[in-house]
Amino acid sequence: MRSYKAAMVEPVRLLAREDREAALREAGFNVFNLDSADVFVDLLTDSGTGTMSTAQWAALMEGDEAYAGSDSFRELRDAVRDVMGFEHLVPAHQGRGAENVLYGALVDDGDVVLNNAHFDTTRAHVAANGGEPVDCPVPEARDGDSDHPFKGNFDVDAAREVVDDVGAENVPAVVLTVTNNSMAGQPVSVANTREVAAFADQIDATFVVDACRFAENAHFVGRREDEFADCSVAAVAREQLSYADACVMSGKKDGLVNVGGFVGLRERGDLYEQCRQRGILYEGFSTYGGMSGRDMAAFAVGLREAVDPPYVAERVAQVEALADALADRGVPVYRPAGGHAVYVNANDALPHIPRGDYPGQAFVCELYREGGVRAVELGRFAFPGTDRDDLVRLAVPRRTYGPDHLEHVADTAAAVCERGEAVSGFEVVSEPAMPELRHFSAELRPVDAAETPSR
Repeated sequence: MRSYKAAMVEPVRLLAREDREAALREAGFNVFNLDSADVFVDLLTDSGTGTMSTAQWAALMEGDEAYAGSDSFRELRDAVRDVMGFEHLVPAHQGRGAENVLYGALVDDGDVVLNNAHFDTTRAHVAANGGEPVDCPVPEARDGDSDHPFKGNFDVDAAREVVDDVGAENVPAVVLTVTNNSMAGQPVSVANTREVAAFADQIDATFVVDACRFAENAHFVGRREDEFADCSVAAVAREQLSYADACVMSGKKDGLVNVGGFVGLRERGDLYEQCRQRGILYEGFSTYGGMSGRDMAAFAVGLREAVDPPYVAERVAQVEALADALADRGVPVYRPAGGHAVYVNANDALPHIPRGDYPGQAFVCELYREGGVRAVELGRFAFPGTDRDDLVRLAVPRRTYGPDHLEHVADTAAAVCERGEAVSGFEVVSEPAMPELRHFSAELRPVDAAETPSR
């Protein structure tokens, strides 16, 4: 039973099928181009799409909008110190703003940045600063049927091989993403975190934790890592983050807000000062960084709510329930379920579509066409040049949808699988110059279509 009740509602509608088909064509078969009003259940992302609590709304009304020295900034700073253990922070308007601040300070031409798996914007920021992003997932991460409890872990042996090839002097940062979004939202153990921290120290690299979903990760640690079986989510989170020199945080995930982020730093040294000056240049003054005072006030409350055991347990249980509902209907899902999303393996769901024809994007388009459900492809369309499986992410917004919505999602995905042979692949007809971000704005057409998209 949920430990909360609804305090505000928003009406949604399911368009007629012919209207959905028209909207999809108009969007260039890229669901990022769909209007929100035309989507019935929106699982595109859990970033900034959740529902705030009454306590957050109350805090928002008392936000201090001072340009400098805002009380709301101090509230956020204190929440970061209490919940995450970082003494110093550089605020930003969201996670990618924080990435711009941090990786612009850390990465130069020719550098290599190691990660258990870079997500799209992280990869793009490393590349934009002249670096090469290299993923080091454990082998189990690529096995959707493995029951390994921590498939999000960082493969330190693989990372050592990279360092042997490129030289430690060319690896300024080692990044650990918790949970590991690009690898199906899988958690990372504290034991692995300690191992990665020691490795980063050995090669004199800055150890960064991408902490967007740190509370969800801590919940999994408490369930799966014996050392922490009797620990609270808050205690696990503090322990896991204590090994990092710095963190990047998007408040739109485990900050439980619709906007905001920051770089957290352990020490007030040269890296902090570089980040602070970049923050002023790109985000705003050091005590607001692109957020309003009300945003920071709500963020401060959200961080504390994120480590509340009933909240995070219910959050993860809802995702697991969706995974079970899909699996019960024969939809091939990555198991075990991650903390924020369920990942469908489109290669198994649509095996007749060649991998070069983007079966993941085909599955995404059919989800919308069939039931007005919006998801996102995180396979070779989103990550060109890779050999990864074509996964489709169904990201569940926090405290937003009920069981009936998720049953609709499961029924829709099952219907797509049932008529799979009738689904065609896609080809890209236009894309941006930066391949790391092409899935946000590229346009496509079915491989058997004569006309190009109308956009």
